[in-house]
Amino acid sequence: MRVLGIDPGLTRCGVAVIDGTPGRPVQAHHVGVITTPADSELCDRLTTIYEQLTLLIEKFSPEVIAIERVFSQQNVRSAMSTAQAAGIGLLLAGQRGISVGMHTPTEVKAAVTGNGRADKNQVTLMVTKIARLKAAPKPADAADALAIAITAAWRGSVSKKYEDAKNQAGRRAMSK
Repeated sequence: MRVLGIDPGLTRCGVAVIDGTPGRPVQAHHVGVITTPADSELCDRLTTIYEQLTLLIEKFSPEVIAIERVFSQQNVRSAMSTAQAAGIGLLLAGQRGISVGMHTPTEVKAAVTGNGRADKNQVTLMVTKIARLKAAPKPADAADALAIAITAAWRGSVSKKYEDAKNQAGRRAMSK
């Protein structure tokens, strides 16, 4: 399954594109960040994120876009900017009919480290190993996007198989 992982943010929006299946090492095709100047107008910053995500989608054709779910933060301004960047990913998925996976930070940490309270260094170490990278992704936003993509590949495909099996069983029951 090809996944575009997004760690939303206005100044640094982490992005990663992988191929992966549950419990297996993943193949990373792209890991990086989209940056926008903090002193630019909001509409310009969102446009840059939109354009760069569009290029990644066109180049890699992901089956799923996985986005870190915005959680309650004490800094309302930070939460709003994160939500705005996440909205760009959701918009692009909706426009193109791409499945979306939303994952909480705790879920992502648990998926890649086995511990939902893992720190950033543990997450970075594990995604580096899982993706068999020669060097740790930098900055942390890139590593987080890789972790989000891995979570979707490992958990999302299992959930999809479960839903497909449930739907198939329902169709069989209805045809009897």
